[in-house]
Amino acid sequence: MTESKHSEATAWHALAGDDSLERLDSTQDGLDHQEAERRLSEHGPNQLQQAEARPWWKRLLEQFNNILMLVLIVAAIASLGLGHTLDASAILGVVLIIAMIGFFQEGKAEQALESIRQMLSPQANVLRGGKRQTIPAEELVPGDIVLVESGDRIPADLRLLEARRFRTEEASLTGESTPVDKATEAVTDDADLGDRTSMAYASTIVVQGNARGLVVETGAHTQIGRISEMLRGVEQLKTPLLRQIDRAGQVLAFFILAAAALTGVFGVLVHGEPLGDMFMAAVGLAVAAIPEGLPAIVTIGLALGVQTMAKKNAIIRRLPAVETLGSISTIFSDKTGTLTRNEMTAQAIWLAQGEVHIDGIGFAPQGSFHRVKDGEAEEAELDLDDDHALRHFLKVGVLCNDAELAEEEGRWRIHGDPTEGALVVAAAKAGLTAEKLRDDHSRHDAIPFESERKYMATLHEVDSEQLLLVKGAPDRLLEMCHRVRDNGEEHELDVELWEERIHDLSSRGLRVLALAEKRVNDVHELTDEHAEEELVLLGLVGLLDPPRDEAIEAVKDCLAAGIRPVMITGDHAVTALAIARQLGFAHTERAIRGREIEAMSDADLEEIILEVDVFARAAPEHKLRLVQAMQAKGGICAMTGDGVNDGPALKRANVGVAMGIQGTEAAKEAAEMVLADDNFATIVGAIREGRKVYDNIRKTITFLLPTNGGQGLAIMLAVLAGSTLPVTPLQALWVNMVVAVTLGLALAFEDAEPDIMTRQPRDPDASLLDLFLLWRVCFVSLLLLVGVFGMFTWLQAQGGSIELARTGAVNMLVAGSAAYLINSRYLLRSTLSLAGIFGSRPVWGSIGVIAALQLGWTYLPFMQVIFGSEGLSLGHWGVILTGSLAIYLTVEAEKRVLRARGVRGQPAANHGGRDAKGLKSS
Repeated sequence: MTESKHSEATAWHALAGDDSLERLDSTQDGLDHQEAERRLSEHGPNQLQQAEARPWWKRLLEQFNNILMLVLIVAAIASLGLGHTLDASAILGVVLIIAMIGFFQEGKAEQALESIRQMLSPQANVLRGGKRQTIPAEELVPGDIVLVESGDRIPADLRLLEARRFRTEEASLTGESTPVDKATEAVTDDADLGDRTSMAYASTIVVQGNARGLVVETGAHTQIGRISEMLRGVEQLKTPLLRQIDRAGQVLAFFILAAAALTGVFGVLVHGEPLGDMFMAAVGLAVAAIPEGLPAIVTIGLALGVQTMAKKNAIIRRLPAVETLGSISTIFSDKTGTLTRNEMTAQAIWLAQGEVHIDGIGFAPQGSFHRVKDGEAEEAELDLDDDHALRHFLKVGVLCNDAELAEEEGRWRIHGDPTEGALVVAAAKAGLTAEKLRDDHSRHDAIPFESERKYMATLHEVDSEQLLLVKGAPDRLLEMCHRVRDNGEEHELDVELWEERIHDLSSRGLRVLALAEKRVNDVHELTDEHAEEELVLLGLVGLLDPPRDEAIEAVKDCLAAGIRPVMITGDHAVTALAIARQLGFAHTERAIRGREIEAMSDADLEEIILEVDVFARAAPEHKLRLVQAMQAKGGICAMTGDGVNDGPALKRANVGVAMGIQGTEAAKEAAEMVLADDNFATIVGAIREGRKVYDNIRKTITFLLPTNGGQGLAIMLAVLAGSTLPVTPLQALWVNMVVAVTLGLALAFEDAEPDIMTRQPRDPDASLLDLFLLWRVCFVSLLLLVGVFGMFTWLQAQGGSIELARTGAVNMLVAGSAAYLINSRYLLRSTLSLAGIFGSRPVWGSIGVIAALQLGWTYLPFMQVIFGSEGLSLGHWGVILTGSLAIYLTVEAEKRVLRARGVRGQPAANHGGRDAKGLKSS
């Protein structure tokens, strides 16, 4: 009887191979065909479930799920019922335009699950009834015996039964920066995912050797399948701006509808106006006061941010992420390939004579060697022609090695194990090429590296004598060595001294290897006995996956901007802490391991989340919990990563950031932003752009709302006074849309304020319309009311027709808005300068466009028929321009008073998800 579908609870890594076979009722020869078919029907195919795409009609209908849109739809239907077809058509037209913008900007449905599904191997080599055959990977069932070799993608979760020099690349699943040695021995039940050496997991790549494994989990029950299901169940959060606009929309709708209803009732009861007329007046007030152009202008502002970021290698996949970047307070980042180069580099060599520092990082063979004295590298470069011990050490590192260095398309790459590749690169920096060395000293035999023996040995002929070369774990080689090479002579090995040197390198976060040699005679086939005794130690080499230089600067910039970087990695704690210190992280006193996270409750995790910047040996569910814990503390989180394992946290984070070059497709699909250059520093530029976009949207809202307020107040005042409406609903709709898409759009092009990256992140829960903005909106609305009503009343007093008076009122409103646009370039700073007034081409371009539109609206016959406008005289335009100048100067005077009183125009700062320690205040 096979395990049930709840077998995910079985710790297969802790069971012996024979016990696993017995548990799944299988044998070394595999299942027979009938049993395999039966299990396939029981367990289902070895593939991941796919999410149903949201239908297009549902996506379109969701665009109308907005209180402001619903109010406009009701107003249009009511207008149509009263016979006002033109008004109703215009209102519905605007609603449809706004809905279509949102519909198209949302793009295609989520594709992350599909991209993960495609990572499963399409074919698998299995034993069925003792015979080897190739079958589609989706037909694998628990109990199958699978054969894998170098270059294969593991098709299901396997319990290894045989492993020959078997290593897998698990970085995309566990975050482990180097290939993992696999073995058949069971490990402890509580071993971390990256330490389960008896398992080979679905979607990982075989980089060396071959193995025979027992299929223990398939489809959604595999480790990658669990990630897929987590990704399916992760809730995506609304962005701060969307939440604020929803909240502001509800408040505005309530007050606007209340004011419209009360105004209509007042007109009927007090002035005895017809109910139909007062209803249309109420509709006019609602249409005038509702900023229906606001969603469009916010969308366009975000789209402009997308275009700017794309030019700087930050590709935005979802529009609202642009704005969210501006409120980021915490960046969760994977280490390998994100903060580091994912290019293992030899940085230090310990010989008997002392330590040598190696310049240069990455796989490019560029750098020099320097003697280290008192912990500091000397400036003078070593001449390797004179330093025979170092030259010999590098030569041995290349010969006892299978990796190759190659330049492809202008980029240096390693073929083979990146750890071995680091030794090849180090030798190349000294002018020793692997190809020539291996040609001159051909390999006669070799003992491949295996995790059980912890070393690799090769046999060569050097200077007419046989030389056995050994490379491996330093603790193992110290057991095998009795002497040490020092300036060509052999001396007794001081084990304690070399153990201190190993500890010194390890404490810097370096991975340590030891090299040794032994002269032999008449050996043709190597055995373990040849390598494991009487070796002479040559020295140690310390290897590191180095941090990106630009990431160090990016971390510094983040801290200055009040943003806290946090490292989450599958790598070891010592290595992660060393990298974090080099990067300049704030909290590097300790690292917390995945096993500790598992033991913590959500409350415990929330308590320590502000105190620790490094989380090591973390699994996918740990990353997701950390993001959730930070969000519970009020943090707005970005999560950067490149592997499948980052998918759920990328999706849960407020902004998921994937690597474009080394990132998996699954990570890219789960993310809101993709870095085309894999450069952590690009995030800083994106955050700067996000802050600028939010600033400009805030300026735009501050600019647009007074236009609506001025119109709404004018209509309300007319009804309350029992006089004629100065602006009709159709004219109000014209003004709203024309002002929004011309003058309002201009502010989206404004440059960033000088202090934008020294401010603390803004509080996402702070009201979009704070007291400062509310005051500004009310103040300017009153100024425009005075201008509109004053112009309307003056033209009527001059004997002008109602059409002429309304035309003057509309143009006064538009001209006053144009003047206020110049004020709005700076919320508090003065614009009374040449740069302030004339420093923005978009502002004056939009003023020119709206001037042309208003002239057409005023004088073109068909526009006069539609909107009821009438031509103005030159004198009328003079009064309008004078009134506009008065509005501009009054707002500048108000700014000066506010500055004198110490008012700040910036949104409230967010202190959630951060603490004061280690962060520079703004």
